Amino acid sequence: MRGPCATGDFAPCRDADPPRDFDMPKGFEAPDGQAILTNRAAPQGLAMVEGFASPESFTVLAVSAESALHGIESVVCVPTFRRPDLLEATLRSLAAQQGGHDFAVVVVENEGVERTGAARAAALLEAGLFKGLVIVEPRQGNCKAYNAAWRCALTRFPALKQVLGIDDDETAGPHWLDAFLRAASTSQAELFGGSVTPEFEDASRGWLSAHPVFRSHYQASGPVPMLYSSANYMIRREVLEHLGFPFFNEDFDFTGGGDTDFFTRAKAAGFRFWWVQEAAQRETMPARRSEFGWITARALRNGALSAAIERRSHPGLAGRLRVLGKSLLLLAACAPRGLSLGLKTRSLLIGLYHAQVAIGRLLWEIGVRHEPYRTPEKN
Repeated sequence: MRGPCATGDFAPCRDADPPRDFDMPKGFEAPDGQAILTNRAAPQGLAMVEGFASPESFTVLAVSAESALHGIESVVCVPTFRRPDLLEATLRSLAAQQGGHDFAVVVVENEGVERTGAARAAALLEAGLFKGLVIVEPRQGNCKAYNAAWRCALTRFPALKQVLGIDDDETAGPHWLDAFLRAASTSQAELFGGSVTPEFEDASRGWLSAHPVFRSHYQASGPVPMLYSSANYMIRREVLEHLGFPFFNEDFDFTGGGDTDFFTRAKAAGFRFWWVQEAAQRETMPARRSEFGWITARALRNGALSAAIERRSHPGLAGRLRVLGKSLLLLAACAPRGLSLGLKTRSLLIGLYHAQVAIGRLLWEIGVRHEPYRTPEKN
């Protein structure tokens, strides 16, 4: 699904040294039109966003030439953490996009020591698979990675109109970008979401695709009340400029939920949402994600995050009582709702979801926190 960067006029810095404590891939050299950059001032005058006065926390490892980036209107942001093989599959799916649209990619490495994803992406950039930037946000955190990617896009692409996103365990269908841009050309919405279909490593567990933790929130294209996930999105530039930096609240770095909080604030600001079912992605699901323990933990987390985000919208004692009251009502209703869901899907495991969400909300009320993104390679 991120400090300094390039020179002010996007000129490549062919003689710059790689970042400290980072070994470039064997044989890696910056060809014409690409560069390895460090500790350079960010371009000025491109984006006036509240919060950008603070120093950038990321560095740029590799970047395409100014001539390749200057007119780019669509930038795809790809956060990555210790999944270089899956990241390469993601980038190759982007390179295979059809429809003739010009776009760039910002890969943001969120592992600041080994940086295996950055090394792989830099090599693929050198080979010409994609154009854009490879940046490193060494401060671990899901929200920090998104913030770095979007800030980079806003400050390095003067013609930017929209940012899109895909995670490093996902691949985009060949018409993914085209579907989003077609929707944007006819819809007045500012935020767009697309479908994500799980691909289970254990094919016998494919029936779990009906579980709410794996199923997309919507199944038909058109206007929707809100988006909840940054797994597959397109956001117009004006949304980011209006909400200001940091875009994601970094309090959600390790719990998840920064995306839902962001979309909640966008809705409160009056922005509109649109679902694009044809903007399809597929997500790799390792065997651990089909285990009862992982699914239960994710359901409990969903409940906790819903309560946390509601509390942010309704502070104070009255707000706490309101959220607690809703949690108790959901707990009371979980038996009939769970029975209905279980019968519909013919699965006791899936039927437990509503109870687990209600319990997760109540656990959050007493201070229990689950932080799956502190060790994202196990998530």
